[in-house]
Amino acid sequence: MSLAAHILDIDPDDYLTSEQSSDIRHEYVAGRLFAMAGAGEAHNRIAGNVFFHLRGVTRGTTCAAFISDMKVRVLKHDAFYYPDVLLTCDRDDSASLYKQAPCLIVEVLSPSTEVIDRREKLIAYRTLGSLRYYMLISQERRQVELYSLGTDGLWRHQVFDQEGDLRFRCGDLDIAFSLTDIYEDVALAQPE
Repeated sequence: MSLAAHILDIDPDDYLTSEQSSDIRHEYVAGRLFAMAGAGEAHNRIAGNVFFHLRGVTRGTTCAAFISDMKVRVLKHDAFYYPDVLLTCDRDDSASLYKQAPCLIVEVLSPSTEVIDRREKLIAYRTLGSLRYYMLISQERRQVELYSLGTDGLWRHQVFDQEGDLRFRCGDLDIAFSLTDIYEDVALAQPE
C-alpha cells in the first residue's frame, strides 16, 4: 500500500478531485494520503488472471469486476483503498470513481503491502455490509487465503494450496476458478 504520508487532513472530496489528475495513485486513510508502491510481473499476472475469470462470468449481468484502478470506499474507517481486484453486484453501487458495496475483494500479497493487507485492510473491509469474500493471494508460492462470511455472521479463514476450485456466490452468480487459473503463466518467486 503506502510508502509515506505526505499530506495531512485532506477531505475526501479534495482527495477524489486531486487523485484524478495525479501521476501517482494514493490511498486515503482519515485525511492522510499514502503513495502506492509499484507492482511486478507476477503481481500483475495474478491480478489479471483473477480479473479475467471474474469478467468472463459477469458479462451480461448486473455484477461488475474491476482491476487495480478502482477504489473501494470504507466509510466506517474514513478510507479509500485500491484493491487489486473487486467484484460488486449491487445495482446502486454506481459511483464512477469508487465502489462502496463489493461482494469480493482480492489483494495480491507483496512484501511492501502484506502486513497492511492482513491487518488494516482486513479489519476495514469486513465493516462493509456487502462484503462476503476477502482473498489474499501469495506471489511467492501457490497459496490463496480466503476469508468468507458465513450465514451465521461469522468470518471463516481457509487456506488453499492444493488443486481444487475456489467457489463464490455473489449476487446471482456462482463463481468457481482454480489455483491453476490464478497462477496461469506466473513464475513464482520461490520454487515449491
